[in-house]
Parts: sequence; C-alpha cells; structure tokens
Amino acid sequence: MKAYCSWMENLPRIGKILLCLPIVNILWGIYRILSVFTNFNIWRLLLGILWLICGPVFLWIVDLICMILYDHIFWFKA
Repeated sequence: MKAYCSWMENLPRIGKILLCLPIVNILWGIYRILSVFTNFNIWRLLLGILWLICGPVFLWIVDLICMILYDHIFWFKA
C-alpha cells in the first residue's frame, strides 16, 4: 500500500500526466483510496470511492488540468 503510493508520487511529471488520461485514471483513483489509510478519514474514503467510479468518465480532465498547472492531482493535501 505504501509502496504503491510512493511509486505514484515519485513518477516523473510526464508519467503522472499520462496516468491522468481517461481509463488509466483508475490508477489515480486507487491511489486516492490507498492514501486514505495512512490518515483514515471516512469522508476522504467516500470521495475516493466516488472518484474511482466517476473519474474515468469525466473527472479525469480535472486531474489532468491540476497535474499540468500544479504538479499534483486534484485531492486534499494531508
């Protein structure tokens, strides 16, 4: 779990941007859910599950824009 999260965080910027594209955005959804378990918060878990369901369909564009502008996905900083 920690290894997956650190792998996602340590990817080069172009790799992170490519993972923001539709369908592969599921990997960021899994990252969101797994990152919740380091600091458990029920609201983040529910938002992570919702993002996993809706993300590949239309929320991927939000991740893509945030990754290009801010170098991190749209998510709350811990």
